[in-house]
Amino acid sequence: MSFQESPRPSDEEEAFYMQCRAAYLSVFRSSLTNITSKQQLCRALQQAGRNPSHATLNKYWTPRTSKLNFDDFCEILKCEKKTEEAELMRAFKKMDVNGDGYISHSELEKALTTKGEKMTTEEVNAIFSLLDINKDGKLEYAEFCRLLVSTVEQCQAAVLEKLEANAKLKRQNFGSQSYSPPKSAISQAAASLPQPPETPRADSDTTLKKDSRSSSRPSSARSRRSSLSNPITVTSSSTKATKIPEPSSLQEWNHTYVKGCFFLEDDGSISSLQYQLHIPETTNVYLTIQPLSLSHRPDKPSSWMSVDTALFVMSAGETKEDSSLVCFTESKDKEKYVWKGELNAGTYYLLPFTSGCKLKKTKSKKSFSNKPVELVYRTDTGELDLTRELREALSDIFEVIDMDGNGLLSLEEYNFFELRTSGEKCDKDAWAVCKENFDMRKNQLTRQGFMELNLMEATEKDGDPADLWVTLEAMGYNRMLELVDACPFQVDVYCEGTQPSTQPLSMDSGPKLLNQAVQKSITARTGAKALRGQDNVFIYTCRGEHRISSLIANKTNQKVTVHVNNEQSRNCCSSRGMSVFAVEVPARTKMVCQHILPINERQDWTYNCVETILPCT
Repeated sequence: MSFQESPRPSDEEEAFYMQCRAAYLSVFRSSLTNITSKQQLCRALQQAGRNPSHATLNKYWTPRTSKLNFDDFCEILKCEKKTEEAELMRAFKKMDVNGDGYISHSELEKALTTKGEKMTTEEVNAIFSLLDINKDGKLEYAEFCRLLVSTVEQCQAAVLEKLEANAKLKRQNFGSQSYSPPKSAISQAAASLPQPPETPRADSDTTLKKDSRSSSRPSSARSRRSSLSNPITVTSSSTKATKIPEPSSLQEWNHTYVKGCFFLEDDGSISSLQYQLHIPETTNVYLTIQPLSLSHRPDKPSSWMSVDTALFVMSAGETKEDSSLVCFTESKDKEKYVWKGELNAGTYYLLPFTSGCKLKKTKSKKSFSNKPVELVYRTDTGELDLTRELREALSDIFEVIDMDGNGLLSLEEYNFFELRTSGEKCDKDAWAVCKENFDMRKNQLTRQGFMELNLMEATEKDGDPADLWVTLEAMGYNRMLELVDACPFQVDVYCEGTQPSTQPLSMDSGPKLLNQAVQKSITARTGAKALRGQDNVFIYTCRGEHRISSLIANKTNQKVTVHVNNEQSRNCCSSRGMSVFAVEVPARTKMVCQHILPINERQDWTYNCVETILPCT
């Protein structure tokens, strides 16, 4: 397979990313540091010459956002225009009722406390006291606008000069972009730049490409003493003989199943429900997990059917510290991942997992260039109704949240949906009201009742679809009603000699428990290799039957930053979505570095990664 290098970005793109770094490093020590609050996002945007409103901040920092990284910050800057001096002048001239070039305290107070995002009188007084340099009760806004814009440019220029002068930082990888300043970078960054075209992220149907900016030396030549290369070649036929055969009498085994869904969160993390499995007596068990198709056409499978899945089984101790990894699915049969063996009588946790190699953020959810699909309309009689497109989406959502597959929603099942979409639960009294107003059977909501409930919400808002969109986007849909940020799945449990039972769990310790299981699955099957010259920093590279996973163990008493380079890999996609990136590992901590899958499973693939310790700065 040929390995192509991506085209080098233009000087305008180079200068744009330089400008992003300058703003980011005005707030944070490193562009490997995450934004962890709305206030930090606001400060970083202001350093980039933007003037974000509360509405703008809320658009990018939603209630489910826990962090944003440098790449997210760059994407935001592409969408938000830089505040120009002329724009500021126009805003102040509207307040200047006399047209004399000055704004009085009373004029400023009237504008800021009665229009737009209203301020308090105390906030206005604080602003005016800072801006009224001459203490004459008037603000010369032309000079203020000039100073504000020039100060931002001077701050960015100072950081850019520091970057260019600091040889260490030149070799660092900032987010997904390696530092390599273009000619006259500082002068270009200080000028007003047009927005560059969006650069698509590496996707599952493209080969890992070289980073769009190569540093001045080959990565393998950097800090050779602390670099480690781990080439692994996997042939397309090497896993065909490892399939676990389905038991011949499986149809006679006791069976239970449960449905769920992987959700791609705003910060790029993946979440899902977890489950408890009870086995009354020791027995042979056949476990499977696979993506759940919602397509109604055999010739058009659901787009997420290629997403990799796995199921980790842990013993259910009295505390999560007592839990230990028992087994996990690894053998693959088409879209199905399988484990077969004997389990003792007892209670277990079933932890669904996907690597993130195939389930990634798409641009379509954030793109507003296409007109959104209509959700509601008025009939000939003037009554509101749900569109056919929305009914199909809601029917699919019903299919996913009907976890036991009985065609009805219990209060427990409905509450998992409510917690996902609104963060609140429906109590028994509210459920009784639902029973009086919507179609129910056996105290459970039918598919028709679910439609009626959503229609009622639209009717209460007089057709305003805002709340419906909140629900749909929380469930992974974009504005074209495509399921792009989620992957439904189904877990099947077969027991030869006893009847198993499953139930969904919502555990606060869930993510930690899954991370513990994934780490154990890596370290238990492969040995550690120390980075050269770093006796206390180890790399575990585990080749499974269908996935390669790596883990970094930092046994030192200080955090380390590891530069990871996959540029020489072939036919591979990384869970990081980048071929070159950096990982910060806290002191005395293990951290999963990345998962690797083949892009084309029918072809051979080579994983060739170089890990390098970055110098402290």
